[in-house]
Amino acid sequence: MFDVEERLTLDERSAVDFVLNLRKRWADTVYPALAQEYRATGEPAATIDDAGTRLRDLPLYPWFSHLERVQQKMLWKLAGDAVLRRADELIDQLDRPERPKGNLALDAGLDLPSWYTDYDIHIQPGGFFSDDLSAYVYEFGARIVMLRDNDGYKFHTLFTDTALPDVPGATRVVDIGCGFGKSTRPLVGRYPGAEVIGVDFAAPGLRLAHAEAEAAGLAIDFRQADGRATGIEADSCDVVTGTMVLHEMPAEAIRETIVEAARLLKPGGALRFLEFQLTGDPLRDATVYEHAERNNEPFFHALFGSDLLEICAQAGLTDASWTPFDERTHGVRPEGWGDRVEWHFPWAVLSATKPEA
Repeated sequence: MFDVEERLTLDERSAVDFVLNLRKRWADTVYPALAQEYRATGEPAATIDDAGTRLRDLPLYPWFSHLERVQQKMLWKLAGDAVLRRADELIDQLDRPERPKGNLALDAGLDLPSWYTDYDIHIQPGGFFSDDLSAYVYEFGARIVMLRDNDGYKFHTLFTDTALPDVPGATRVVDIGCGFGKSTRPLVGRYPGAEVIGVDFAAPGLRLAHAEAEAAGLAIDFRQADGRATGIEADSCDVVTGTMVLHEMPAEAIRETIVEAARLLKPGGALRFLEFQLTGDPLRDATVYEHAERNNEPFFHALFGSDLLEICAQAGLTDASWTPFDERTHGVRPEGWGDRVEWHFPWAVLSATKPEA
């Protein structure tokens, strides 16, 4: 399969570089300057709400706020245009091979909930589920969102290698909210003897995930299903995982997804979800809250307002915990996120275990 970025014109490449560098300077230059303005106002705020109120009165804040949203819009515009110019070739790549290594099971009758369809999450026009090209657009755009630090899916491989348990005899691993497969493909190498299953709402993403897995020679079972009711047998999975999916659900759906993950796990099986957590720094956490508004992430607050450790306990899981995750090189980092002056997503890993029978 060819990659859209392999075919970019000079003008398209320049546009990508501009948006990428705008995003980097927003994170490593504008945010530290904003934090300096904030510190100059006096004693740090005690709560996120207080920090947010003070933040919005700072002279630099309108620029910080505007730049975050406008660069995201620019990103999707250039990604969408680049994909549309190559639409026919890209659609052709989704044809299923005659002798696939893996499987693709789509469900045309699957009812997509309104909380999934009613928002252009990440400001991507039409979302991720609307048509086959939307999956390519999201794949392209996600690279810039991750500041080119996830090329080759380094980020997801780091999660797989440092956060997931060693289970030499694993027979089945499930990835909930697998999208276009970026989080699923590393699981094959981590658990070479296991059946790897990726579950997602979006048929376009699953078609792209299947095509790319087949091109890479990876046997993965992709299924269009609701992560809250996957249809997979109970007590059949050694590991159930998901990356960046819970924060895109309302509170009740988050709870239902954890309950379903617990149902799927074998006794002794492990749950691992990579998500966001508040850092304890009111200023940084206020900017994370407001990122949700500017990036069309309506359920961020539902994630932060949910006691996931208690939900795990109610689902029958034990040893539930959150561990900070450093996306640059460290992966899981029990000592915390460290002293980072730039704006960054506060990644964290939710871990829990299903007790032995």
